[in-house]
Amino acid sequence: MLALIQRVSEAKVTVDDAVTGAIGPGLLALVAVEPGDAEPQFQRIAQRLLGYRIFGDDAGKMNRSLAEIGGGLLLVSQFTLAADTRSGMRPSFTTAAPPAEAERGFDRLAAICRDLHPPGVETGRFGAHMVVSLVNDGPVTFLLKA
Repeated sequence: MLALIQRVSEAKVTVDDAVTGAIGPGLLALVAVEPGDAEPQFQRIAQRLLGYRIFGDDAGKMNRSLAEIGGGLLLVSQFTLAADTRSGMRPSFTTAAPPAEAERGFDRLAAICRDLHPPGVETGRFGAHMVVSLVNDGPVTFLLKA
């Protein structure tokens, strides 16, 4: 499982001109499920999303987590993140989980995050053409791997 996280001032996802998820300050996480991902990977990524220390403390150092600041979490499924781009001029998606498996994994990750993060978890719509808008804070971007 992969999660490309971005610290944001705000972010939202729109599908067919309707907002499906929106947050204020917090994290936008673009998430890809890989073949064979299961409960240990979902739990690990959830813990990292909520506990990764990338928010400023009183001294301005990245020392606080999403859980500590009570920020929003916007999860967006993005199978292209798992693409194999090592050769050629066209990505291969054999390294991404098949759609049904990926949807189950994404839904499980969202459920875990919702259980662990009372301030709130928003999502896009799996498999839809989504328009993602964000205001980067920093910018601060990291690739997490389970």
